[in-house]
Amino acid sequence: MKIETRLFIAGAPLFLLAAAVYAIWTYNTPQGWEPVGTLCILLVGAMVFMVGFYLMLTAKRIDERPEDSPTAEIADGAGDQGVYAPWSWWPLAIAGSSALTFLAMAAGWWILGIAIPLGIIALVGWVFEFSRGQHAH
Repeated sequence: MKIETRLFIAGAPLFLLAAAVYAIWTYNTPQGWEPVGTLCILLVGAMVFMVGFYLMLTAKRIDERPEDSPTAEIADGAGDQGVYAPWSWWPLAIAGSSALTFLAMAAGWWILGIAIPLGIIALVGWVFEFSRGQHAH
């Protein structure tokens, strides 16, 4: 996770620089300084830094991955990469509720009243798909 950590943490100052350039550039326009865009670019920089910080903390807790070793072979990365359910329908339900959410922005906000409950049900279903309860055998 070293590469990813360095990539994200090094990317955060670039967004700070971009925000400064954007602020100066929009200040010289006839409309004046545009604070919303500047704030958005600053927040993107903060989010990029948070992802890098999370990856740094995660890298300290796990063993070195084959991707981090310069002497690793391709076969070192073989094996299970996680638990995935190829038969699950929940990702499709989440995608549908996301599509309804974006449709609400274009067609009418009342659609959010349908999209948000469906999204919550789909997310809970996906998270607890393999849960069999506290007293399962």
